[in-house]
Amino acid sequence: MKLANICKPLARSLAGKAAGALMAGLLLASTGAVADGPFPDMLSTTDRDRLSRYEPVRRATLKYVREHASQADLLVLESVLAGSASDIAPADLAGDWNCRTLKLARKRELPLAIYASFRCRIIDDSAGLHLEKLSGSQRTAGTFYDIGETKLGYVGAQALGNETSPPRYGHSPERNQVGYLIPVSVTHMRLEFPQPPYESDFDILELRRPLPMP
Repeated sequence: MKLANICKPLARSLAGKAAGALMAGLLLASTGAVADGPFPDMLSTTDRDRLSRYEPVRRATLKYVREHASQADLLVLESVLAGSASDIAPADLAGDWNCRTLKLARKRELPLAIYASFRCRIIDDSAGLHLEKLSGSQRTAGTFYDIGETKLGYVGAQALGNETSPPRYGHSPERNQVGYLIPVSVTHMRLEFPQPPYESDFDILELRRPLPMP
């Protein structure tokens, strides 16, 4: 992905170790459990472990869900999973999106939970490319990182209920959110979270562009 203009704090080789260490300090000012260097090295040990298990956790969870979820829910899941990461310009990622969460779990009682659609926004400014979920009872906010692939790294935190803003990454480890953005097209993306702290084994935040007003 061509991301030269995406984000000044992108943890990449252009910035070098000094910029990686600076970003780590900004993101994790309240914790000491960090390592200097680029994404994901600035993350906590727990979150680095989550990302290291992304592929096997994704495979195992999808396999279980496909064997145990209802056919109706699986039709929705497969539509969300359709398509792989594409090389999309940063300017095409910015703007308003409809977004909904899918929670996948290796639990017979509820292998797949599909939530209603809410509002999300991606902002591209001099400080970086940022996501904020604007509505709903669980709202993520964070920053995307160039990892040298068509997918992007994501580091954020979650606000709950009536909280007016999400905690900064690292302030409340149980609120930390890390994962990968899969930009399928200019109208469809998904943000995938391996081993979230609560409720599930694998979460997907699907993002689709709102339909144009008539």
